[in-house]
Amino acid sequence: MRAGDALPPLEIPITRTLIVAGAIASRDYQDVHHDAELAHQKGSPDIFMNILTTNGLVGRYITDHFGPTAVLRKVAIRLGAPNYSGDTMVLTGRVEEVDGDTATVRVVGANGIGKHVTGTVTVTVPEAEAEAEAGVPAGAAGNVSSEGPA
Repeated sequence: MRAGDALPPLEIPITRTLIVAGAIASRDYQDVHHDAELAHQKGSPDIFMNILTTNGLVGRYITDHFGPTAVLRKVAIRLGAPNYSGDTMVLTGRVEEVDGDTATVRVVGANGIGKHVTGTVTVTVPEAEAEAEAGVPAGAAGNVSSEGPA
């Protein structure tokens, strides 16, 4: 984990099911997140993802990359272009700063009409220091496999 490191992109297909399930799971019952007709009446071409679902996807992106010991300390995001069904959001990230076992990662989630989400995530990875001191490459401990006889 070093400043300047890029995280691999994560493509997330935006489906009606994802939009509605995220709204329900976060108890956001605003009609623009589940009722296409009412969303149209309010000037939207379709239902769109709520910020709490986006926040969860950003958190997942970071913890999927840094592993099961990663602890999100701060998520500061801003929404831009809506995520509509049928599009794909691609999350990308770059480590901006590292202080011991804590990193600040700049995250961008873009879709077909622009940047859906931008922001920073502060994450602590407690095992990173211990692995580095033991000479284990970052993330390698979680990639151990055991194969049976050939």
